[in-house]
Amino acid sequence: MDGLVRREKTDASHILPDYIPNWIGGEETSAQEDGVFEKRSPHNGEIMFTVARSSAADVDRAVMAAKRAQFSWAQTPPVQRGNILHKVCNALEEHQEAMARVVARETGKSFREALGETSGAIALGRFFAGEGQRLYGRTTTSGIPNRYSMTVRQPCGVAALITAANTPIANVAWKVFPALICGNGVVLKAAEDAPATAWLFTKIAHESGMYPGALNVIQGLGPEAGAPLVLHPGVDVISFTGSTTTGRWVGEQAAKRMAKVSLELGGKNPFVVCDDADLALAVKWACLSAFSNAGQRCAAGSRIIVFESVYEQFREMFVAATAKLEVGPSDDDDLGPVINERQLKNMLAVIERAQEQGARILIGGGRMTDEAHVRGYYMSPTLVEGATPQAEISTCELFGPIANLYQARDFEEALKLANDSPYGLTACIHTRNLDRAIEFVHRVQAGVAVVNAGTYGSEPHVPFGGLKQSGNGTREPGTEALDVYTELKTIYLNTDKDDNV
Repeated sequence: MDGLVRREKTDASHILPDYIPNWIGGEETSAQEDGVFEKRSPHNGEIMFTVARSSAADVDRAVMAAKRAQFSWAQTPPVQRGNILHKVCNALEEHQEAMARVVARETGKSFREALGETSGAIALGRFFAGEGQRLYGRTTTSGIPNRYSMTVRQPCGVAALITAANTPIANVAWKVFPALICGNGVVLKAAEDAPATAWLFTKIAHESGMYPGALNVIQGLGPEAGAPLVLHPGVDVISFTGSTTTGRWVGEQAAKRMAKVSLELGGKNPFVVCDDADLALAVKWACLSAFSNAGQRCAAGSRIIVFESVYEQFREMFVAATAKLEVGPSDDDDLGPVINERQLKNMLAVIERAQEQGARILIGGGRMTDEAHVRGYYMSPTLVEGATPQAEISTCELFGPIANLYQARDFEEALKLANDSPYGLTACIHTRNLDRAIEFVHRVQAGVAVVNAGTYGSEPHVPFGGLKQSGNGTREPGTEALDVYTELKTIYLNTDKDDNV
């Protein structure tokens, strides 16, 4: 790691190898069939490096490695597992700048934003490392004389973790740390658009003393590596973050063999602006909710619902604020590119269909084609007006810097519009009325409800997840994540007093 320390203040290209391999059994390995795929820069479209293109055979090797290591890892007392994870967090903090440069380079986001994301991943890791001292069961009473009743937490076995590329180091930490503290063997399917982040994280983990084989990483494409991992009979629990379409398939396959599954899926999150809102504050948070991280958040605020009486004023302010946004990969920019060209083209197609159906583009609406942006996957920050609540652009998660504006007569209509969605992940309301705020957070159909801020922003100790097509009811992170990665065992101890007197 010394070389990494010396170079981490330079560009990430000096940190990254030309080829990103798998990690299996504590060793870097190529795909068995020697296949590769190219990772391109979202900023300029250039090839950054090649990546192991794994197949079912590689997945099988990783699952078997996790299975072999899992028994010894689970036998390690939870407090000691936590000590190892604390060392991983300390090492990640030591190399935080290097990790942030890798995240920034392969996602196109600014170094400043990547550094904040890395800091959040470290905080989350430390929270779960501490849970090694608190893997509580419980004692309870029994209705039968001379019987003692209790529950204990035990690991599920092998955990398959499938992450998204939008916040890659945060997503890795979100799943890896709770799965490991619970004593599972882990196979992480790295996001194909952010493979280097998972590679570097695992390199740091192993050089910090991670038990060999407890943490394995498979690189590759979804159908070729992700699907075999979901289908593998040696996998006991699956945690998936991604699109609702893929998540539905993952859930169906897990159900066929009764595997445990956690699904954190899409969102089309409402941002309600009431007639008594601080409009300047609401515009600030609407911009952040819709456009930060290039709108690539499952918790992005993409449906802006505004009371009629303040609609025109808010719209004028929102358009003006959007026009001032700087787009690019530097710390002076407000948002960067989307992660790949396929995603960009999908957004453009949906916008075109929305216009054909009568929607109006208030600002943006296209790919950025000036000299600074034309080679990258840059979508101009876009505001759309006039789409119906049932239109494709209103109901389809686009995962880009695109937001729709809607008018509502009053609170009840705004709440109805907020709930008129196949998703139910997050929601936000801006109001100075405490009664209205309380009514909203209780009645809105969402797993997370926010007052006078944005639709996003999770903390390590707080559960996150959604309703309807936003998930299957599980929650990660927070201590609720322990329910995903452990099984509860009930234990009865029966005594016979006569034999012991």
